[in-house]
Amino acid sequence: MSLPVSTEPVRIVRHPDRVVELRLDDPGRGNALDLRTAELLRESAREVAADPGGAVLLRSAGGSFCVGGDLRAFAGRGAGTGAYVHAVASAAHAAVQALYELPVPLVTAVRGAAAGGGIGLALVGDIVLAARSARFRLAYTAIGLTPDCGASWFLPRLVGPRRAADLILTNRVLTGDDAERWGLASRSVEDEDLDDAAHRTAAGLAAGAGDALRAAKELLRAGTGDELRRHLAEEARLIAALADGREARSRMASFLAARDRPKAGGGRAEAGASESVS
Repeated sequence: MSLPVSTEPVRIVRHPDRVVELRLDDPGRGNALDLRTAELLRESAREVAADPGGAVLLRSAGGSFCVGGDLRAFAGRGAGTGAYVHAVASAAHAAVQALYELPVPLVTAVRGAAAGGGIGLALVGDIVLAARSARFRLAYTAIGLTPDCGASWFLPRLVGPRRAADLILTNRVLTGDDAERWGLASRSVEDEDLDDAAHRTAAGLAAGAGDALRAAKELLRAGTGDELRRHLAEEARLIAALADGREARSRMASFLAARDRPKAGGGRAEAGASESVS
């Protein structure tokens, strides 16, 4: 399916089958989240929430779903690092909240890297499809930070507290097949089938019994929206406080320096991943 060319890192596509697509569209940076991208994601999510069609599909352009926060945008801000990180997290969290509270089903399609904040964006879906080669990695503690975008709220509810602690504390990497087995993904599919499978799933939901689907989703989400909102605020507070500390700044600088070193055979690491927490 061909889509119009856009220079915006986030865009909305409304399909004739009543699927409303929210697409992360900055593949050159691995769909990383800087402040502009997070703010566009927030506004786009709110626009979709105001008119969600019959189902919403969240997916990405390029080889990665979302590689997390853009460390190039975080680094070098000195005493302003925490305030910037808080602004990015707060904007992204407003998007997560809007997507969580959608009245219609939300399908997310994950290919390549889902790291850092990309984990929360992936897990907010009601139905999560993952390419077999997808890579899920929290990555925060490796750079001296704590989870955001709801990852520390979704994971214990999806995989249980033991496995959530394993993923968050050790930065263990899960493939798409692993994610299905652990309960992060509804199912994994062949890489080349991901986009078609995700759209077919969303289209099937959009063509379904809309009143029943909305009511069922309301039951599934009952009483949890305010709890998520409070947790997101605490995630933003903690990650911003840590970002202002010496340890996190040192770890981010070391991470970026390591990525900037020429690899064997010359050349830097891949641009998108090198500037993120993946």
